[in-house]
Amino acid sequence: MMTSGVAIVGSKAVIGQATGSISQRNLIGDAGKTQAEGGGDLEGPIDLLLLGVDARERWDADDVRADSIIVLHIPATHDQAYLISIPRDTEARIPAWPKGNYAGGVDKINAAFQVGARNGGGWEGGAQVMAQTIKGMTGVSFDGAAIINFGGFKNVIDALGSVRICPKQDVKSTHMSYVDGKPMWNADAKKTGKPRTPVVHKKGCQEMEGWAALDFSRQRYGLANSDYDRQANQQQLIKAMAKKATQNGTLTNPLKLNELIKAAGKAFILDTGGVSVEDFVFTMRGVTGNELIMLKTNGGTYNATGSGNEALDEQTLDMFRAVRQDKLAEFVFYNPEVISNRK
Repeated sequence: MMTSGVAIVGSKAVIGQATGSISQRNLIGDAGKTQAEGGGDLEGPIDLLLLGVDARERWDADDVRADSIIVLHIPATHDQAYLISIPRDTEARIPAWPKGNYAGGVDKINAAFQVGARNGGGWEGGAQVMAQTIKGMTGVSFDGAAIINFGGFKNVIDALGSVRICPKQDVKSTHMSYVDGKPMWNADAKKTGKPRTPVVHKKGCQEMEGWAALDFSRQRYGLANSDYDRQANQQQLIKAMAKKATQNGTLTNPLKLNELIKAAGKAFILDTGGVSVEDFVFTMRGVTGNELIMLKTNGGTYNATGSGNEALDEQTLDMFRAVRQDKLAEFVFYNPEVISNRK
């Protein structure tokens, strides 16, 4: 027992060194769990907010919206994880944010990030407003959050080598084209003046490089269920990345973990709610890519409001209620149709 204890302490120290370069900020603000809700430690269920943003150098730093909004729930058993995407067009009441001169109002939920990012609020302010907006809508408080720029996603996948993705249909990219066989952003491809060939992600399982996996996960036009298919594809990408990191030993090898963190670089920001990163890694070591369960909101299709936006349906609100009560496994058992059929 003493030897095992020394090994664990030693491993934590090494992992602490490997993860020491991760940029950490307060991303959840007032939406963090209170002590009564189990905040401040990792003994109970863990709820994380995962945000993907499209922040390009030529864009204003204050004008960034969250294109990917996912709640990650880990039950108190710490042996499983659930991914729940929130549709970007969901109508939400965004709280007042004095730093951004915003008095509060109703808008699409992805606008919450832009509200917080105003006037120098940046990613930290954007995440805080998003977390507060989601808490107001679902009642879910958070143990932490993570933000990654889409460019950082690409770098992480490239560091893993590739990921296995299974498109359900041929998907033509609206963002990229081939020029002389090289994939390029359409805006850059047009500048070359050369003939362009559309990028098409073919149906069926395949290994995708970083640029291809990221581009595929961002498509919504031409998909049978538009943004809902995109949500499923983004969940599929996260699961594929987790599987690859588990299979090649990245999560248990401090050197490989350090390489992965360096690949994400400044495009990745983390908030662990005051808990050390190494403790987070150890607590979630029982969760692997195979245990990531992908769940559908609104039955996987649009639930329109009279204003043309969307709202979370009653079943989805019940699902978030189960998250708060740490009874999501029971909810899924009685509502199996909420499980995504993506591999």
